[in-house]
Amino acid sequence: MTDYVRIFDTTLRDGEQSPGASMNIEEKVIIAKQLARLGVDIIEAGFAISSPGDFEAVRRISHEVEGPIVCSLARAKLEDIDKAWEALKGAPKPRIHTFISTSDIHLKHQFRMTREEAKKRAVEMVKRARGYLDDVEFSPMDASRSDVKYLYEVIEAVIDAGATTVNIPDTVGYAIPSEFGALIIGIKDNVSNINKAVISVHCHNDLGLAVANSLAAVMNGARQVECTINGIGERAGNASLEEIVMILRTRKDILHIDTKIVSEQIYPTSRLVSSITGIMVQPNKAIVGDNAFAHESGIHQDGLLKEKTTYEIMRPESIGIAQSTLVMGKHSGRHAFKTRLKELGYELSDENLNKAFERFKVLADQKKEIFDEDIEAIVADEILRIEIPERFKLDKLNIVSGTDSTPTATVEMYIDGKHVKEAGFGDGPVDATYKTIAKMTKAKSKLLRYSVNAITGGTDAQGEVTVRLQEDDHVVLGQGAHTDIIVASAKAYINALNKLEYKKREKKERVI
Repeated sequence: MTDYVRIFDTTLRDGEQSPGASMNIEEKVIIAKQLARLGVDIIEAGFAISSPGDFEAVRRISHEVEGPIVCSLARAKLEDIDKAWEALKGAPKPRIHTFISTSDIHLKHQFRMTREEAKKRAVEMVKRARGYLDDVEFSPMDASRSDVKYLYEVIEAVIDAGATTVNIPDTVGYAIPSEFGALIIGIKDNVSNINKAVISVHCHNDLGLAVANSLAAVMNGARQVECTINGIGERAGNASLEEIVMILRTRKDILHIDTKIVSEQIYPTSRLVSSITGIMVQPNKAIVGDNAFAHESGIHQDGLLKEKTTYEIMRPESIGIAQSTLVMGKHSGRHAFKTRLKELGYELSDENLNKAFERFKVLADQKKEIFDEDIEAIVADEILRIEIPERFKLDKLNIVSGTDSTPTATVEMYIDGKHVKEAGFGDGPVDATYKTIAKMTKAKSKLLRYSVNAITGGTDAQGEVTVRLQEDDHVVLGQGAHTDIIVASAKAYINALNKLEYKKREKKERVI
């Protein structure tokens, strides 16, 4: 039988504490509505007393967003509790989440309170909140560094005072999984009234263990996890919602625990939060990173094309991504290349496939990633032109150009199979190249059009050059692609010259 864990999303409160992640009211409402579509159980909408903006965000979200419980954070102070209630009053599913520290280091240096004073304040503020509503959560801040016997006392006291959820924070990300799991077991075994409250956990990622600690807590009895989209939050962030959810779902076979999250909304939610906060997701981030379902290794691509489960433990569709990505790069194999060509609509013979694959490998050594447009350019440049006999073929090209030098092109070509070398000058590197090639080929054509298009983005983008040449009544288009735009220009010009030669020969044969 599957058990369920509540997902408490604090993206709008703790997540907003990420440097530079501040959101306005409208942005918070937009994210909250998406969190409702995602299916989170609780949204921590803000810290009502902290600012007029947070107050209004809590008020609007709690009244306008349907589905989840909406809560406001409040320090264990009368004015905080009262302000939280003011924002939540009249909402269909309100919760007040109050906290005070229980670790000696916090009590001594930050709060300047004794243990008894802190315990008394916690009880009084939980009772104050319960006077307003039935759903009250209490957090003993820095619980993972607190004396456990004192922690048990405080938890038992706040439950007696009316707390319905007790949240155990690893506030500074200090715990390790075995230690944190044992802490949850200790609470279950030593707090006599713990069955009257839900055990929650709130783990920070200072040592990179937020998700692991949260999972350890869940495996030992916690039934609410506080987390954020993309793991954003104070310092190194919080436990990542998407990782918690997909771990439980993917390994339900041994954990027998799940959430009520609509997992297909995970990726859209991640993109929305990233867009609004301006905090980009690292490419290798689990679940939602750009590389999470991307495969470049030829071995992996071959296995994936034969059976997806060989290298994917979850379907990309399950988190809202349309499909896996075969990243075409220098590690890609022939199988993946042939498959991508077929997807793009090209069915090549074995001979042409080999030619295209060799060109692909050369380009892959020059570029970090090969895009579909690159592959199409290879086909156009190397394959689709094979029907045109190549009287002229580029061998080498060297350009000298700059602010203090005359643009000079040194071109080596094969003309009717004979190697020819020539140098020439021009107004710029392309002009010098074209004048030199025209001199070598004795071309009499007129350049009608010259255009450059960056096929892909980035400074290593492959450029595609298109030229239109006219000679007598013949007009042809030539195309060339290369990461060096001057080389692409030369190839486009030569491609067009070969087409002109073909047309002239074809016309002569028709006359004869």
